Formats: sequence, structure tokens, C-alpha cells
Amino acid sequence: MAGGYGFKKRALRKLLKSAQSQPAILDAMSKPAEKAKLWYEYRPIFINERRIREGTEFWAAHREALDQASIKTGVAPEYLAAILGVETYYGRLTGTYRVLDALVTLSFDYPAREKFFREELEQFLLLTRDAHLNPSTLKGSYAGAMGAPQFMPSNYRRFAVDADANGRIDLWTTGRMCVRASVIT
Repeated sequence: MAGGYGFKKRALRKLLKSAQSQPAILDAMSKPAEKAKLWYEYRPIFINERRIREGTEFWAAHREALDQASIKTGVAPEYLAAILGVETYYGRLTGTYRVLDALVTLSFDYPAREKFFREELEQFLLLTRDAHLNPSTLKGSYAGAMGAPQFMPSNYRRFAVDADANGRIDLWTTGRMCVRASVIT
């Protein structure tokens, strides 16, 4: 990171030293729900009266943003809303782990996928530097996914756009996100 991207070694060491390995993350990776549950077990979680009602309310509240995102991406607004509903309950549950802790834990304590997570850690560091975000405060999933659509850092850098043209890409604030069609399809 220092040689290839101009990071200051001392600051980078300090940041990485502040990261805390999270055993709960390793536990979650060893038994992800996606591999443990069959569709019929998932269905009641995602297709129920509350989620349908809240999805309808979300769509109504953000119809203009979803329509604009759909026009830009070619992805139907109902798919955009559905992704947000499944991933983060319409942007409300974006994760409780520090992304730095998650990515450092998985980069150095999870040999099965360490290469992938080290690349994501690199992308996270670049993202936070380039977007002027504090890498110590951002929260996400146990795997380091971030924001309402739960983008990994590489996808955030590659596909996230400034949907409201305010000069800032913000996937944490509901209604201000847009994804390119290639992420979804």
C-alpha cells in the first residue's frame, strides 16, 4: 500500500494495529446462513406481510430515485428495491461490525479466502482515502460488505455512483444509492 499507492507507512501501521480480530466473524464465516438454509426456510424471512408492506412504503417514498436509477442502469426499479429489501431491510440494517475489523480478520485469520479479503482490504483503504472517509468508523457486515446494497469495497469503488449528483457517493443513506446493471445481472 505504501509503495504502490503512496500510503504513509506509519499511518497505515497505526490503522492496521487498531483493527481487532473478531472471533464472531470467523464463526459466521464458518457457517453462513446462505449455505445452511434451503429456499423454503428463507422464504418466510423475505416474503411476509411486514416486508411487503415496508417494501411498498419504501418504493413509494423513493419512487423518483428508484426510477432515475432504473433509467441510468437499465435495472427495473422493483429489482433495485428488492435488493435493498433483502440485503438490509431497505437500508435500515447495514451492519454492526467495523469494516476495518472484518476485513483485517478475514485477511489474516481466515486462510480459506485470505487472498480475496486482502484484495478487499486494499480496495477499502483506497476507497476511504479517495472518498475522504474514516476507515475506523465505517460499519458493515461480518464479511466487510457496506451500505444499503451491501457492496464489498471493490464493487463500491467500481459500481457505486453519485445518484443525487451532490458530489458524494453514499450507499449508507437510503434513497441516495444507485447501482450499475452489471452488479445486479
